[in-house]
Amino acid sequence: MNYITIHISLFFFTLKRFSSLSILSIYKRIILYLCSILDKTNAFCKKSIIKSKEDKYMKKTIKRTFRVSKYVIYKETLVDYKEHFWSFLGAFFGIGLIAFIQSHSLAETENIFLIGSFGASSVLIYGAIQSPLAQPRNLVGGHVLSALVGVTVFKIVPDIIWLSAPLAVAFSIVLMQYTKTLHPPGGATALIAVSSTGKIPELGYWYVISPVLSGCIILLLVALFFNNITPNRSYPSHSRFIKLLRKKHAHGHKVKK
Repeated sequence: MNYITIHISLFFFTLKRFSSLSILSIYKRIILYLCSILDKTNAFCKKSIIKSKEDKYMKKTIKRTFRVSKYVIYKETLVDYKEHFWSFLGAFFGIGLIAFIQSHSLAETENIFLIGSFGASSVLIYGAIQSPLAQPRNLVGGHVLSALVGVTVFKIVPDIIWLSAPLAVAFSIVLMQYTKTLHPPGGATALIAVSSTGKIPELGYWYVISPVLSGCIILLLVALFFNNITPNRSYPSHSRFIKLLRKKHAHGHKVKK
């Protein structure tokens, strides 16, 4: 565009010296019109280039998302029988220990030791051990904080279930988010505190200690054993303690050899 503008300017300078005023004004309008066309063409070309770059970036993003989705679907549909076996054993012994204590040791006092939200926690800590929601901080913190919220709401609004139930679940979610202990079964723990009948409402804040905290500790101890029993399983994820244990274990094998 600069090359054309220079030539037009030279032509206009020459024409100004040797032409009459009326012809000069006509040529001036023609030149201005041509310049405006060139400017519009240049702007259109720039927009076309930008649009083509955006289209290329969008195509790359779509292709990359498609490849990642294929990989995730492929990985999630793989059947690893060994992993499933250890998940089964962990859940069996975790829930089994709590149920055994419930049925044998606490039968006479009629205390509650097994609650429904532990089943949902077992899915996470034994079946999805790499999930951020399944880590020990989330397991213990989510249940304990939600239990505190549930008992407190029940004491404030004891007889209005349509108000106490949503308040308990909503406040427990916000508190878990704020403390970074989000654990989905925690919402069920809060709901059990306000919606159950019989022994649980009578426990008051003891509900937080037992069955909630005691049950979480049992589930966690079983998870720490079964989720680290093979080299392919690591729980908690990114744990310095687990890495240190594995380094010592590997070092001991080298010394024996």
